[in-house]
Amino acid sequence: MRVEIWSDIACPWCYVGKARFEKALDAFPHRDEVEVVHRSFELDPGRAKGDIQPVIKMLTKKYGMSEAQAQAGEENLGAQAAAEGLEYRTRDRDHGNTFDMHRLLHLAKEQGRQDELIGLLYKANFAEERTVFDDDERLVELAVAAGLDADAARRVLADPAAYADDVRADEREAAELGANGVPFFVLDRKYGVSGAQPAEVFAQALTQAWGERPPLKLIQDGSAEAEACGPDGCAVPQN
Repeated sequence: MRVEIWSDIACPWCYVGKARFEKALDAFPHRDEVEVVHRSFELDPGRAKGDIQPVIKMLTKKYGMSEAQAQAGEENLGAQAAAEGLEYRTRDRDHGNTFDMHRLLHLAKEQGRQDELIGLLYKANFAEERTVFDDDERLVELAVAAGLDADAARRVLADPAAYADDVRADEREAAELGANGVPFFVLDRKYGVSGAQPAEVFAQALTQAWGERPPLKLIQDGSAEAEACGPDGCAVPQN
C-alpha cells in the first residue's frame, strides 16, 4: 500500500502531522508493506528566495492578527509539538521560500533518502536556531546528514531548473485531488486524510485502506499451471 503525503517544510502542522501519522504507522501490523512518499506543496509559492521575515511578522500581515495573538498561536503549536515528542521554538523563528528544499527532496527520493531529509529539514526549521532560508550550504549540510552527496546537492541548488518540474507536477496533482491545504495524506489513491489528525484517525484510515484493497486476480489461459519455485524448492521438469 502506498501513502502519499503532501506537505511543506514551513508548515508547523505538517511537522506535527508527520509525527502523528508515524505513530499510527509504527503500530500498524502491515507497516513493512506500506510505502510512504512525500510530495511537494508550497504554502507561499510566490515568495522570492531572498524574502525572509520573522514568523510573527508574517502571521500578523497574512492573517491580520495582533502580535500577541500570533505569539499565542505559536505557544499552542509548541505545546502540540511537545505532546508528540517534538522540539519546537516558539520564538525567533523565520519564514521564507521552500522551493529549493522541495527540489532537494526530489533528489533524495531518487536516492531512497527522502524521509531522512524531510525529517532533518523539519527539525532544522522548527527546533534549531540556525535558519534554513538564507544559506545554501546549510541545506547541503542537511542533505549530507540525510545520506546524500554534497556535490550532487550543490548542483541541484545551483540549477534553478533541477527538479523544478517535479515540484510543480506534485503541486498540480494536489490541486487535482482537491488539496487546498497541508498536510494532506492520500492512501492508495482511494482515501484522503486532511490535516494533522490524531494518531487514532490515521490508524483507522490505514486499517480501512488495507482491508479494502482488491484481491489479486490471476490471469490464466486455460493451460496447466506453469512451473514455479516455492518454499519447498523448484519444480524439476520430468522427461
